[in-house]
Amino acid sequence: MTDFRDPADRDTAMPRKGAARTAKLASLPLGIAGRAVGGWGKRLAGQSAEQVNATLSAKAAEQLFEVLGTLKGGAMKFGQALSVFEAAVPDDMAKPYREALTKLQAAAPPMPVRQTHRVLAEQLGRTWTSRFASFDDEPAASASIGQVHRAVWHDGRAVAVKVQYPGADEALRSDLRQLQRFSRLFQAFVPGTEVKPLLAELAERMNEELDYQAEAQHQRAFAKAFDGDPGILVPRVVASAPKVVVTEWATGTPLSKVIADGDRETRNLAGRLLAEFHYSSPERVHLLHSDPHPGNFMITDDDRLVVIDFGGVARLPEGIPRHLGEMTRLALDGESTELMRLLRENRFIRPDSDLTAEEVLAYLAPFTEPLAAPTFHFTRRWMQKQAGRVGDSRGNDFRVGRSLNLPPEYLMIHRVTAGSTGILCQLDAEIPARGIVERWQPGFAS
Repeated sequence: MTDFRDPADRDTAMPRKGAARTAKLASLPLGIAGRAVGGWGKRLAGQSAEQVNATLSAKAAEQLFEVLGTLKGGAMKFGQALSVFEAAVPDDMAKPYREALTKLQAAAPPMPVRQTHRVLAEQLGRTWTSRFASFDDEPAASASIGQVHRAVWHDGRAVAVKVQYPGADEALRSDLRQLQRFSRLFQAFVPGTEVKPLLAELAERMNEELDYQAEAQHQRAFAKAFDGDPGILVPRVVASAPKVVVTEWATGTPLSKVIADGDRETRNLAGRLLAEFHYSSPERVHLLHSDPHPGNFMITDDDRLVVIDFGGVARLPEGIPRHLGEMTRLALDGESTELMRLLRENRFIRPDSDLTAEEVLAYLAPFTEPLAAPTFHFTRRWMQKQAGRVGDSRGNDFRVGRSLNLPPEYLMIHRVTAGSTGILCQLDAEIPARGIVERWQPGFAS
C-alpha cells in the first residue's frame, strides 16, 4: 500500500507578498544597468566590445532565468511567452538567452509536499488518496502557475496530476503589473515583437489560466476532436477541480530536446505536425491552443505530437476568419490594390492612414515566403531577417508596421501564429507549409 503521509516540508521559492515579488522583478533592470556600467569599465581596461557584450548577455540571461523562474506566476508565464521568439535574436546574442529561456519552459522550484497535499485535499476531498493507487510526491514537471505529479489512478491508468500553486492568482496580478512597467527593457530581448501588447494579453487571459475546470473543458474538446488522429495525441481528462486537473499520462521526447539535438527527420516531423495542429484546430475544434512554447509539446516513439496545457485558448466559433486567408493569398500573389481594399474593410488600416498599397505589400509579402513553394525551410536566419526588417527604426518597413492597425479580435491569432512560426524556426524544420495552409485556412486556396 502506498504511504501518503506528509514528509517534511521543503522550502518554497515562490514569494507571495507583493513587495517581495516587486523587489525581485525590480532587480532585473537595476542589475542589467549595473552590468552595463561595469562593461564600460572593462572596455576601458582593454577588452573588446565582443568580449564585453558576450559577458553581459550571458549574465543578463542568467539573471532573467533566476528571477522569472523562481517567481513562477505571471513572471514565468511571460518568460515562456518570450522563449518562442528567441529565434529572432541575432546569433551573437542568442545563445545565453536561448539556454536561459528554454529552462523556463520546464523548470521551476517545487512547492512543499505538505502544501501540495493540502491543495489536493481541498480540491478532491479529504479522502483524495483513495482516488489513486499511487501518487509520486516529487513533481515530474513545473509550469508557470502549477506543477505536475505522476500518479496511478484507482483503475490502474497512469495519470498526470496538475496542482495549482496556492496564491497563484495574487502572484499573477502582481507580476503582470510590474512587468508592464518594465516592458521597454524586455523589448530588447525580442526584436520585431511587441512586448507591451503581449503583456496586456496575458493579463486579459489571467482568470482563464487560473481556472483548471475551464482548462479541462478545453482539453476534453481537443481530445474529442483529435481522437484517433494518426499524428496528434491530446491526453484525455480523468478528473478536474478549480485548482487540480487529472489527465492520462503521455510520454515522449520534449520539443525542447528535439530543438537542441534532434535529427533532421525528427525536426521535420515535429514541425509538420505542429503546423497541422495549429492550422487545423480552428476548424476541427473551433478553438486555438494559445500557449505555443516547446514545453507544451512532445514527440512520441510512434511519431505523434503530444499536446498539453490548454489553460489558454482562443474561441473561434466560426473558425479562422476567411478574409485572413484571402489577404495572405493576395500578398503572396502581389495583388496590392485588392489587398489594400480588404485591409481597409477589416480595420487593419486606419481611415486616416496615408500608406500606399505598394508600401503595405512590400511590408507583408515577405511574411508569405513560406507559402510560395511546396516546401519551406524555416530557419533562425529567416526569422532574424524578418525581425530585423520590421524592427529597424531607420527603414520604411518599421514606419509601415507602426502605421498598421491590428484589431483586438485578431491579436491572439497573430501572436499564436508568430509563436508557432518561432518554434518552427527553432526546429530548423522543412515542411509542406503551403499544402497545410491550403487545406485548413479558409480563403487561401480559392
